[in-house]
Amino acid sequence: MNKLALYFRLVRLDKPIGTLLLLWPTLDALWLASRGVPDWRMLLIFGIGTFLMRSAGCAVNDYADRDFDKHVKRTAGRPITSGRVSGKEALVVATVLMLLAFALILPLNALTKLLSVGAVIIAVTYPYFKRFCAIPQAYLGIAFGFGIPMAFAAVQDAVPASAWWLLLGNVFWAIAYDTEYAMVDRDDDLKIGIKTSAITFGRFEVTAVMLCYAASLLIWLVCGWQLGLGIWFGVGLAGAAACALYHYTLIRGRERMACFAAFRHNNWLGAAVFAGVALDYALR
Repeated sequence: MNKLALYFRLVRLDKPIGTLLLLWPTLDALWLASRGVPDWRMLLIFGIGTFLMRSAGCAVNDYADRDFDKHVKRTAGRPITSGRVSGKEALVVATVLMLLAFALILPLNALTKLLSVGAVIIAVTYPYFKRFCAIPQAYLGIAFGFGIPMAFAAVQDAVPASAWWLLLGNVFWAIAYDTEYAMVDRDDDLKIGIKTSAITFGRFEVTAVMLCYAASLLIWLVCGWQLGLGIWFGVGLAGAAACALYHYTLIRGRERMACFAAFRHNNWLGAAVFAGVALDYALR
């Protein structure tokens, strides 16, 4: 396998689910901040930026976990772990991608640039939270939702309270879907000492996932109501709730592949929420 193909695997170009989980809340924020009429340049900047930052985050994550991944069945063949890409190469790739992402926001206001620094710090430090944080998925939720305050900052040159509440909703959603993801690797994680919510919640992990889904949907419902959204947003949230209930049917048996399928299906939950936001503005 040539180097370019290995770099593609390093940044997960073959697995777009992570980018989509970052993109949906960012798009929600752009639509809400612009009252349903986002500037196409903002869409381009944040769309490409989301892809670049997720890719950089994957490279940093694999570098940080290079000594752990070889003990996990699902990750043992990753480029760094298998020795086909060096740690130095991974850091260079991550740095280049982050610089490209920063270049994208140069035309934007100072507040957006300031928040981007926070986004980079969170993305770089997240992999290390698994060493000591009982629920690192909460920190992941901040990383995956930081496009929300950045989008509001870019459009309104301010970050209203609603943006932070939407971010909190994203944190609960991330705990839900990444706990499903962590349930796949739980046996391996217990052996190597990595901390995850699936381990912390123990035998109550399924209940915790469903409660986190409920908390995220409730926060989004209240935020949408405060921002003036109506019936179509409610329909979108109902679709998202149906997705969450479907996930329950997948994870209640705690089977590895079913839990992984539930995690991947969160793309549709995010899409349902965004469809509700976009339709609510479009059909007025």
